[in-house]
Amino acid sequence: MLTESRLLWKGTGGAHPEAPHLYKINGLYYLMIAEGGTEYGHMVTIARSSDPNGPYDSCPYNPILSHRSLNNSIQATGHADLIQAHDGSWWAVFLGLRPVSYPKRHHLGRETFLAPVTWTDDGWPIIGNGGRVESIMDCPAFTGNPWPLQATRDDFEETTLGLDWTFLRNPEPGSWSLHENPGNLTLCGTKVSLDTAGAPAFVGRRLRHLSCNISALLHFEPKHEGEEAGLTVFMNERYHYDLAVKLKEGRKMIVFRRTVGSMRTESAQVCAPGTVVLKIEARPEWFGFSVQQDQSHVELATGETHLLSTEVAGGFTGIFIAMYAVCDTEQSSPALFDWFDYAPVDCCNG
Repeated sequence: MLTESRLLWKGTGGAHPEAPHLYKINGLYYLMIAEGGTEYGHMVTIARSSDPNGPYDSCPYNPILSHRSLNNSIQATGHADLIQAHDGSWWAVFLGLRPVSYPKRHHLGRETFLAPVTWTDDGWPIIGNGGRVESIMDCPAFTGNPWPLQATRDDFEETTLGLDWTFLRNPEPGSWSLHENPGNLTLCGTKVSLDTAGAPAFVGRRLRHLSCNISALLHFEPKHEGEEAGLTVFMNERYHYDLAVKLKEGRKMIVFRRTVGSMRTESAQVCAPGTVVLKIEARPEWFGFSVQQDQSHVELATGETHLLSTEVAGGFTGIFIAMYAVCDTEQSSPALFDWFDYAPVDCCNG
């Protein structure tokens, strides 16, 4: 810091004024903040001054973005940032939620939204339509190279993971590989399970759609009952659903497990003698779990989305769908994932 701190603006009176952004536009300094907390009272407000040190005058149209008390599919809009595109148009990128059902609960976390910005005759920015946005909006024609669409399937043929994949914290060396068995993602389980705040053998991607179908082809031959591999719908170490391949009483089985706070159940098991396709059907209010072997398809269980929601499980970042492996000894059997599919069901609505 080069100078002492000084108060510039307290906002409009909403709770938790935070995340200030300062812009110089047409000779004026615009100070934009978030107010109302990151829940359903969230909003974006703005003030301006001819001097970066103030004093700042509050925008008469504040909040310039808020969905508080509105019956809109997008809620908790806030934490915005202004950008001007190469064609001169103005836009806002901001955070919001897409809650499901009633009472409102959301499990995708805070998502990133984009909306057009217009300027009033007296020089104030307004986001969307009078401070409101919709899932689909009319916007100015935008030129340039479109962002490439993600492929539905990852065959793990590349030498590096795609940018949509992520780890849970910093992965243990040797816990994953694209080189050990080319054409497969190989996970080697460690003693770190999904129930601890550590770094398990875990490669996942964020759940980005309320409705989508997910599947993965798994080759896994566990040698003892302390190791397993499969797919997890993961909010945090205390809230997750697992579709696991493991040994039970000497037989290789597929089981479905719920971990919801202090409650933990394991049920709906089916014998799995060979290679299996693990499947998750995601819908706004539930997840369906099933398995396919050869020509047979067995539906195992369902789990409610609201039990993994922020309102129940806490957190802001939403659910991961991940491939994982666990082993309670030093000698783990490799779990080979031949491919992973993530297919949105309806891109317009979810």
